[in-house]
Amino acid sequence: MKHITIYTDGACSGNPGPGGWGAILDYKGQRKELSGGEAETTNNRMELTGIIRALECLKEPCDITFCSDSKYVMDGLSKGWAKSWRARGWVKSDKKPALNSDLWARLLDLCEPHTFHYQWIKGHAGHPENEKCDRMAVAQAAKFKK
Repeated sequence: MKHITIYTDGACSGNPGPGGWGAILDYKGQRKELSGGEAETTNNRMELTGIIRALECLKEPCDITFCSDSKYVMDGLSKGWAKSWRARGWVKSDKKPALNSDLWARLLDLCEPHTFHYQWIKGHAGHPENEKCDRMAVAQAAKFKK
């Protein structure tokens, strides 16, 4: 299996508001950078979109190290929360609806063929790839500001 490292970040100007996401895929030193945004969204939706767009680029099952500063995405995946929400019809353990179920459903489907290792990164702490993803996300969000 190919080992890929994926870095992602999301940003939102206001929450909700204009948002952006950035992703870097690294395979043996070869990098692919992706970014995009939306006019009206939330930070968590942009965090989810970053990893979704990165995974959509993969053509075969991979061994993935996923690096993000988003506890929401990291915990949702690594602790199995999102799988539990889906199993309960997108209801959390506190009986409240799980937010962003459309994106979580897509993400869980995309994760299925891959092996994951999770690395949480403290945001805005100088990690080069995290900072680059943040700059891409902020730049995309800025395109939608009025």
